[in-house]
Amino acid sequence: MNKLSDLPNIDPDRLDVPTAAKLEPVGDLDHPPRILMLYGSLRERSFSRFLTWEAARILEQMGAEVRIFDPTELPMVGSVPETHPKVVELRDLSLWSEGQVWCSPERHGAVTAVMKNQIDWIPLDQGGIRPSQGRTLAVMQVCGGSQSFNVVNTLRLLGRWMRMFTIPNQSSVPMAYKEFDDAGRMRPSAYYDRVVDVMEELVKFTLLTRGRTDYLTDRYSERSERARKAIDRQIGKL
Repeated sequence: MNKLSDLPNIDPDRLDVPTAAKLEPVGDLDHPPRILMLYGSLRERSFSRFLTWEAARILEQMGAEVRIFDPTELPMVGSVPETHPKVVELRDLSLWSEGQVWCSPERHGAVTAVMKNQIDWIPLDQGGIRPSQGRTLAVMQVCGGSQSFNVVNTLRLLGRWMRMFTIPNQSSVPMAYKEFDDAGRMRPSAYYDRVVDVMEELVKFTLLTRGRTDYLTDRYSERSERARKAIDRQIGKL
C-alpha cells in the first residue's frame, strides 16, 4: 500500500475518485418509479391521509407506481415480533420502493406517534440489505392552525438518519380543515400547487438517482471497515 504523500491518514486502495462514468445507471430501469407513501394519522377524517391520496394521484399522473401503507393495526415498535404481518408488509414495501413520501400532522410541535412508529419499524439493516438507504424522500405536513415547519424539519432529520436522499422542496398545509372538501379532495390553492411542485421534484430526483444508489451511498469509511474485518477474519483462521 502506497501512502498518499499529503494525506497519510487515507488508504489509497480504499479511496474512490468519483467520475461521471461511475454515475451511469445500472440494472433494469424500464419500470415506472416506485413510490411508497406513509401518513401519520388514524382518524376517520385524516387530513394527512387526504393529502397523501392527493399527492398519490399526482404521482400516478406522472407515471409513477404508487403504494400507500395503511398504518391501522401496526403495533407499537418492539411490542410484537418482526414477523407480524403489518411489519412484514411495511418492510417489504420499503424494500420495493425507490422513493418515499412521508406526511404527518403536527402534534404538540412534532410528528405523531403513528408516523414515528412506522419509521421506527423500518430497520437500518435487514439481512445485509438497507431498506431505506439510497431512496429519495419527500416530506409533507398538515397543520391544524397557522403554518409550521416543525414536522417537515423533523422528517428531514429522520430521513437523513435513515440514509435517504431528501429532496429540497417540501409541503406544509396550514389550517388543513379549510383546504379539503367533504369528499377529502384538496381545493385549488397555492398550497395545492406546492404539492404538485414537490411531487414533480420527487419524480425527477428518483429518476436521476435510481440505478446509481449503490455507488452514491458507497462510503470510504465503510469500505475501510469491511477491509479491517476481512483482515481480522483471516487472522482468526490462523
